[in-house]
Amino acid sequence: MSIQYIVTGGAGFIGSNVVKALNERGEQDILIVDHLRNGEKWKNLTGIRFEDYMDKEAFLTVCEAGAFPDVRAVIHLGACSSTTETNADYLMENNYRYTRRLCEWCLERNIRFVYASSAATYGNGALGYSDDDAVTPNLRPLNMYGYSKHLFDLWAMKNKLFDRIAGLKYFNVYGPGEAHKNDMRSVVHKAFNQIRETGQVCLFKSYRPEYGDGQQVRDFIYVRDAVAVSLFFADHPETSGLFNCGTGTARSWNDLALAVFAAMDLPPRIEYIDMPETLRAKYQYHTQSDVRKLRDTGYTAPFQSLEEGIEDYVKNHLMSE
Repeated sequence: MSIQYIVTGGAGFIGSNVVKALNERGEQDILIVDHLRNGEKWKNLTGIRFEDYMDKEAFLTVCEAGAFPDVRAVIHLGACSSTTETNADYLMENNYRYTRRLCEWCLERNIRFVYASSAATYGNGALGYSDDDAVTPNLRPLNMYGYSKHLFDLWAMKNKLFDRIAGLKYFNVYGPGEAHKNDMRSVVHKAFNQIRETGQVCLFKSYRPEYGDGQQVRDFIYVRDAVAVSLFFADHPETSGLFNCGTGTARSWNDLALAVFAAMDLPPRIEYIDMPETLRAKYQYHTQSDVRKLRDTGYTAPFQSLEEGIEDYVKNHLMSE
């Protein structure tokens, strides 16, 4: 069995879209690594083509025993991505140590390693959203998920690995393949279902005077664009480092809700609700990726606007589903 690409988290949201994009390029010698359990994530495997599947628990042991000698690239997207996960030991083992072992395996064999960091590493944004290496050590994530990602970034930086590997700080990714994520689904997906069921969207009130209700902003990136960036770095091992993966444009929750209503051809109805007390101290009011470092690599593809991405997602995926 010849495996050219290994995609961890390959049955997940971004991972299944990476496999789909590889298929569109004619690649099928792909090993998907994931942990399906009892959920609906397996449905993302239907319609994509791959050579084999392996559970994440067995995968590292098989790797370290000498398997997969022909691999060109590992795209490591597998992780617990819940920002509300409180089991710190689990996150340290699953997100940090697992990534470290897989990275070391790739480096020993000169295999291209591209991994998912996160915009959650930026914490409250007090230091901005620059992916400059001088900024990274000073970041203070607000939750354990963000810290588990940040810790690997720091380890890679300390060991001077960013001239050999690529890390991507994904911002707010949305698009097909996220239905299984439950509370971690994008607000686009949640809004579509709210509108279908109730005719309106609920957004959090603002608790800072400089932001109106629904005017909190995020850098929303359509999954197709996030995948294109990921494969760019898989294809260009000469281009390494830690990079933001966002559009560089901040848009409000109100903009998002209005775009969903427009894609569904319905009049907008937005209700502003209280934010849970447990979230208020950790809530980000503004995220916007600095994409200058990404553009400096030669990545020139345009990003879809929020309205363009939502229209495609709603009309060509959510409505048909």
